[in-house]
Amino acid sequence: MTVTRSVLVAGVDEAGRGPLAGPVVVAAVILGDNRPLAGLDDSKRLSEGARERLYPQICQAALAWCVVEVQVEEIDRRNILQATLWGMQQAVEQLSLNPARILIDGNRAPELPGDVETIVQGDRLVPAISAASILAKVTRDRVMREWHKEYPGYGFDQHKGYPTPSHLLRLEQLGPCPIHRRSFAPVRRLLQTELFSPPRCGQ
Repeated sequence: MTVTRSVLVAGVDEAGRGPLAGPVVVAAVILGDNRPLAGLDDSKRLSEGARERLYPQICQAALAWCVVEVQVEEIDRRNILQATLWGMQQAVEQLSLNPARILIDGNRAPELPGDVETIVQGDRLVPAISAASILAKVTRDRVMREWHKEYPGYGFDQHKGYPTPSHLLRLEQLGPCPIHRRSFAPVRRLLQTELFSPPRCGQ
């Protein structure tokens, strides 16, 4: 069967809006109707092992997919919301196919051509958004594990940059490192103190 443009639907989701460190990662996925994938769900409701198993299956089954990392500098320059919306634009525009409909998790959407719809909890309800959620989450977790090798004192392999008590304690002890988001309040507060100006890093 020939797949026409009119039936192409892209799901879009992100991972990493809340952390104090690392990129926000956005994914866009177009799934074919004749290629169902079992086990798709909101990535946060899946175990790490389940996400890792689904990742290659999604990449293989998808008609098109794209993952974009929006780096810390862009987040600090634009703010996290605008950086996320910009990442969504980039992910959709770089798909190898042009979707007629774009379904985005949440309640905010960037300017995009075509029929754009936001869906609250879409990562639980729409398979293409679930798939995008998984690609974004797995990619970001891998990125943060790599950053842990360079900055092992912060525990990025465990909390992935989220403001857990452990992360906040280490941030207080060590000061911000280059992948911390300067525009986020806990990091900005430390940078404004004499103790951590200029910022220093360590283990």
